[in-house]
Amino acid sequence: MLESVGLPASWLARFQIVEYLRAFLFGRLGWSAINAVLIISGAFGLFRKNVVIEAGGYRADTVGEDMELILRLHRRFAGQRDRYRIAYVPDPLCWTEVPESVDVLRRQRMRWQRGLADSLTMNRGLLFNPGAGSAGWLAFPFYLFFEFFGPVIETAGYALFIFGFCFGAISWEAFRAFLFVAVSFGVMLSVTALFIEEVSFRLFPRLWDVARLFVVALAENFGYRQRVALWRLQGLVRWAFGLHQPWGAMTRTDALRSGVKETPDDTPPR
Repeated sequence: MLESVGLPASWLARFQIVEYLRAFLFGRLGWSAINAVLIISGAFGLFRKNVVIEAGGYRADTVGEDMELILRLHRRFAGQRDRYRIAYVPDPLCWTEVPESVDVLRRQRMRWQRGLADSLTMNRGLLFNPGAGSAGWLAFPFYLFFEFFGPVIETAGYALFIFGFCFGAISWEAFRAFLFVAVSFGVMLSVTALFIEEVSFRLFPRLWDVARLFVVALAENFGYRQRVALWRLQGLVRWAFGLHQPWGAMTRTDALRSGVKETPDDTPPR
């Protein structure tokens, strides 16, 4: 039974809280309104069994089987007269234990990027499919440009601006304006997600916790988000070259505190 709600002591875990709020309240909630949700977490999804069996069930040749299934369901119903809906419901609360180790978080984000790449390429027929609606004409292009190519564009942008500034090709005013826009946009998205959470759900009842999350929303833009983008780029490169991405030992917080490590597993749990 849930007794209280608070923030973890680890800054790494706090950064992920803001990420989750941004993804669920600012992302999937909006896509759900136009029936364009492309991912339902495998651990928290509820499906009609006959529909999933008819679509072929979960695939065993990808680490992103939850997203791949949702994309395949969209593709399965595209162009048919059968009315369907894949919805995100924000009211149920599901608590997860996020990685609090940099190495575990790095492997997770590399694996997520590989799963994203698998899911999009395996279901590329959904892109601009005449009968796919918002899922094929809005959500799929968004995920392709901002999620699939996003790490490439973001890391290349930072690298080119730093390189240009160091060698005098870019003025200090332009470099400062670039950083201001990049950081401000990230802060705006995170703060908006926190505002939606407070207005709609009030998950964190203590004002002090909310204030600390606003600080986290600012701090994550100075190092953390850039590091995650680099990990995602590494995952994308490994996927492009067909390199094996092991599942690895997903050591949990209790295991870290007790000094016990979980057994590594090269296959994702089903």
